[in-house]
Amino acid sequence: MLYAIIAEDKPDTLAARKQTRPDHIARLNQLKDQGRLILAGPHPAIDNSDPGDSGFTGSLIVAEFDSLAAAQQWADQDPYIKADVYQKVTVKPFNKALP
Repeated sequence: MLYAIIAEDKPDTLAARKQTRPDHIARLNQLKDQGRLILAGPHPAIDNSDPGDSGFTGSLIVAEFDSLAAAQQWADQDPYIKADVYQKVTVKPFNKALP
């Protein structure tokens, strides 16, 4: 089943986000290589795909996991959590309707 992982950044964590990004992306690439990643990306803090110093407000990942517990366990191990970037992470089932 698909699960949405919706994360919210703590304020003023852009430097930690940038430093930790390679490890975060490596985990996403593992999901992609396994054919389980549907989409992933950050939420810019301003209406611009490159927000510069404005940074990001969080992230969205939609991926396939065996269960909600497995998705939560995967999300709990995100490098951004360990780097104290995320202040809140919500994991919930997701049904893709379109396209």
